[in-house]
Amino acid sequence: MVAEQGRLVLATEAVHFLTQRGVAATVNAVAHEIGIDQSGASRLVKCATEAGYLTMQTSETDGRRRQAMVTSSGQSMLKQAYEWQEQVFDRLTVGWSKQQRHDFQQAMTDLVDQSYALDA
Repeated sequence: MVAEQGRLVLATEAVHFLTQRGVAATVNAVAHEIGIDQSGASRLVKCATEAGYLTMQTSETDGRRRQAMVTSSGQSMLKQAYEWQEQVFDRLTVGWSKQQRHDFQQAMTDLVDQSYALDA
């Protein structure tokens, strides 16, 4: 059950971040975003759609393409996942100063941003 929920979060989060960056969240884009093959991404997107976290829509620019969008249920699930992640982060960094926590979070954000720049 936990692993399945993790996969649903992974798929929903990938779609969320793609759309935030203005990238159409096609199955191929989701596959690239999370580093798996197209068939695996297709299964993840299908499961997240069946769970109500994603919806598939026809692309506005190309009627032959379908892209995923995060539903309100998906947004709620991501919010809960991020709250859980913050709780885990707090437990892992007990004893760290606020500055240490901030510096670590900023370094991780910078690392992720740099990884996107390498893909561009």
